Amino acid sequence: MVEPTSPRVEAYTSSVADDARLGVDDVDGSLAHVRMLRATGILTAAEMRAISSGLLEIRGEFERGAFEFTAGDEDVHTAVERRLFELTGDIAGKLHSGRSRNDQVATDLRLYARRACRDLALAAASLQRVLLEQARNHRSTLLPGYTHGQRAQVITLAHQLLAYVEMLHRDVERLGSAYSRCDVLPLGSGALAGSTLPLDRQAVAADLGFGSVGANSIDSVSDRDFAVELVFGCALLMVHCSRISEDMVLWSTSEFGFVELADSHATGSSLMPQKKNPDVFELVRGRAARVIGDLTTLLVVLKGLPLAYDRDLQEDKRPVFDAVDVTRASLDVLSEVIAGVTFDVAAMRAAASDPSLLATDVAEHLVQRGVPFRDAHRLVATAVRKSLSQQRTLRDLSLAEWRAISPAFDAGTPELFDLDTAVRRRDLDGGPGPSAIGRQLSRAAAQVAATERRFARPVS
Repeated sequence: MVEPTSPRVEAYTSSVADDARLGVDDVDGSLAHVRMLRATGILTAAEMRAISSGLLEIRGEFERGAFEFTAGDEDVHTAVERRLFELTGDIAGKLHSGRSRNDQVATDLRLYARRACRDLALAAASLQRVLLEQARNHRSTLLPGYTHGQRAQVITLAHQLLAYVEMLHRDVERLGSAYSRCDVLPLGSGALAGSTLPLDRQAVAADLGFGSVGANSIDSVSDRDFAVELVFGCALLMVHCSRISEDMVLWSTSEFGFVELADSHATGSSLMPQKKNPDVFELVRGRAARVIGDLTTLLVVLKGLPLAYDRDLQEDKRPVFDAVDVTRASLDVLSEVIAGVTFDVAAMRAAASDPSLLATDVAEHLVQRGVPFRDAHRLVATAVRKSLSQQRTLRDLSLAEWRAISPAFDAGTPELFDLDTAVRRRDLDGGPGPSAIGRQLSRAAAQVAATERRFARPVS
């Protein structure tokens, strides 16, 4: 190119505002690359020491927040190289041997994405621990379970809280799967066709802790599937956080009255002095939309790209960083707020005391006495209509009234309306009964501990 680049074009094409946070990752990849260049004889020992010394100084500047970008820095890679020239002179020009910014940026982003998968999994595990602790404290707290937004059957609060734990466990599993896709080294793929230099890609992979190297150099520089999987993991995790938040918003209303937020975790109204608003939960719901948008952005960026590298891929970082940042912040704040939530046990039990919530129990009692379920369902529905027409409840019906509907109802029918006994009867695997909840708590605790072991931060 003979003519200088237009300042407006330089400003439009610059990615420093987005990729500056990859500075440490960029230096770490360069340090591994320079060690490999020395091992393969491309650099002398003195050259390696000089370049490595300069890179370590740059790394420190990034860690201290002291690295200074200039107007001419097109991206973080050129900024690091420019600074390396300032520190070491012309020897810096040897660092880029056998390397392109195409495989360099892909490596940087994979280093970041691996770390993000680990950090998000640990943050999700922390939220699981909070939910587990609340569940342990409410193994016998009764409340209605809801379908279609209407009271359905009696469950325990522990049962509902453990449902959230299960959601989050699937999220952790997805992040673990995404990590494995991030754990492939692109460096050594060059712009798209590798290099004629005797590069040792396996050595660089081992140096940076990657599990494998990219099998195809074209795919290695153009692949962002790992980023999509990470952002998808964030999006679905945020959907789950949003569902948890929705329950908490509803439960904190006067109409439900199941939950009270700590004063430090709620806000007031600028107009109405009596208000106590669940803003954190509402913002989590709202920010889930942002992360879903990040996923859509990344997919649309990729959908029409020809092989191999295209500048469109510069647009991958902003949605990735935003998705990870929002998800991590949401997990952290939910852990704090839910730990401080107070559940109104009496209000929950009062809501669960509607005898109609045990109508299915009565039908299943008939099934145990040999009545086909469809007939049992019809008979209990008849009893429900009878009680409602008389502004009574199922509990109010006498044995004679039950038997007038069908002789299949026996003396045990009126005894079915004790709430605690009803929950104890639902003790099959996965149910809200005491033994089943005990098994679920043990299982969930073991899963969280396994997550923390797997993704534990390395000792520095």
